[in-house]
Amino acid sequence: FLLSLKLENKTKGKLQKQLCQVVLDHFEKQYTTELGDIWTGVRDVLTHPLCWQYAVLLNKFSQCAELENTLHVKGYHPAFQGPLPYLPASLKCYIRRTPGRFPAQKHQAGKLKEYYLLNAASLLPVLALEVKDGEDVLDLCAAPGGKSVAILQCAYPGNFHCNEYDDLRSRWLKQTIESFIPDPLINLITVSKLDGRQIGDLKPALYDKVLVDAPCSNDRSWLFTSDIQQATLRLMQRKELSSLQFQLLRSAIKALRPGGSLVYSTCTLSKAENSDVINLILTSCSNVMPTDISEMVKAVSQEFTFLSGTQKHELLVLPEKGRAWGPMYVAKLKKI
Repeated sequence: FLLSLKLENKTKGKLQKQLCQVVLDHFEKQYTTELGDIWTGVRDVLTHPLCWQYAVLLNKFSQCAELENTLHVKGYHPAFQGPLPYLPASLKCYIRRTPGRFPAQKHQAGKLKEYYLLNAASLLPVLALEVKDGEDVLDLCAAPGGKSVAILQCAYPGNFHCNEYDDLRSRWLKQTIESFIPDPLINLITVSKLDGRQIGDLKPALYDKVLVDAPCSNDRSWLFTSDIQQATLRLMQRKELSSLQFQLLRSAIKALRPGGSLVYSTCTLSKAENSDVINLILTSCSNVMPTDISEMVKAVSQEFTFLSGTQKHELLVLPEKGRAWGPMYVAKLKKI
């Protein structure tokens, strides 16, 4: 017991040491203004990785009955239950209220992994997208690949285009797909390294569904930037992100067929990168309209804490102790 306490304190010290004060000060100023009193509770979760939780997304292509039993024994339960507008039986994700992480599986060439560890809130964009068998789907900013894997747990797209512009992240994406998806199905997947801002012009009106999980100021990881210079640079460049996100969305709209749906998501609390970007798109693009996702929000509110007062076409997951999921912003639009 003493040894485990010692180890825990050692880990605590290690995690606390890594907190980046420059980023925290910046967030403190911005989010106190944007979220008011709510920010205090959110900050407590984001700055203490020991209270973070991880969901276990099962891989239907490498099913192991033993795994579900083990998860039940360890106190895990299905993350999504109840009357969701879209919840394929093949999508199985387990969570538990206590912090901690199920052991990760290493990448082994030629062997499929049985599960993917992720923030449970990052499945909400996939549930909002509602992919059906045979639809042509584009995941515009796909790395590291968790949402692509989740989409394939839900349905078999006709064509599935996973794009990632960044070289290193693109390699990561390829490895994720190889780790989770069996050979015959991999042939349906196109992995590209195109500039997402140009895909709409290169592939106009080609897709039924588009996911834009946009590059954003990732609140969780930025708070633990170990390099002060890198942190300062990130904060300086933060203002430019909303312009990039707007351009990616415009490109995604061009790539959509009329009647097709688009889901935009980020893992930041920042209003400038979330609702401001969506509002700008809605006022500047006359061929898209908001899609109500409030039924989904209602159906999962047992497990997630949402910011109140958002529009019906959007949600923002707020991390809190015992439900430490998010931040995750999701908005859904339809092309007319």
